[in-house]
Formats: sequence, structure tokens, C-alpha cells
Amino acid sequence: MLEKDQAHISFEDAVKGIDYKTAGKSETIFPYNIWQLSSHIQFTQKDILEFCTNTKYQEPKWPDDYWPADTEPTIQQWQECLRNFKEDRNSFVNLIKDSSSNLLAPIPNGTGQNLLREAILICDHTAYHTGQIVLLRKLLRIW
Repeated sequence: MLEKDQAHISFEDAVKGIDYKTAGKSETIFPYNIWQLSSHIQFTQKDILEFCTNTKYQEPKWPDDYWPADTEPTIQQWQECLRNFKEDRNSFVNLIKDSSSNLLAPIPNGTGQNLLREAILICDHTAYHTGQIVLLRKLLRIW
């Protein structure tokens, strides 16, 4: 589910062909733009990875830290977002494929969460907001 699009379009396919200027466009009836949704997806995935791997993890402030401050990205921010999404996803996939990882063991700094739950959370969260990106692209007539 993390590596293939299965029943839903992948995040990469949903943002394919979108440049940084287009990512900042919005539709008046929609509360976010493609940049905000993509940045949120990437940040949340990174946060979950950190939660699972960093024993000194500090939870970011909700909702402020989970959404970008800027409503339009620079070319560098857009490229970093897309690159970091892929790198963090690959890091999480490697974590759960690691033979020493116990998918059902409680995460040390958590409150009962485990790697399996967090993997499902990443899949669910990414699919939800990727659907919003597709809808927004349709509203903007760029799908």
C-alpha cells in the first residue's frame, strides 16, 4: 500500500506535471491548494517516521506545524516537498521491511501504537489528501 497505488491513485501520480506555480493555485470553494495539501502529506508522513524511529521525538503543535505557513511555494520548496515525500516513504518502507522490526511491538515512546498501525495511518492519511488533490485538479481543470 505504501509503494503502489492499488485501488487509489498514488500521490506521485496525483501531482505529476504540477509545477510550483500551479501548486499554489486555489479554487474559491476549496479551503486548500495543491501545495498546502502536498506539504501537509509530506510533513505528516515525516512526523510519523520520526515518531517511530526517534526516541527523543517531540510532537509538533497541531495544527500549526502540520500545514505550511506560505500559501504558495517557491520552486525549491515544491521540489523539496516532492523529494522528501519519496525519501521519507522509502525510509518507512525500509523500516517495516527490516527483519529486526516487530510490526506489532509497541513503539517505545508511544502510548501503545505499533509500526503496523502507523503504516496504515500513513496509507490512510495520504490516500485521503491525495483524493483532495485530484478533486482540486478537477476543479481547476488541470486533470
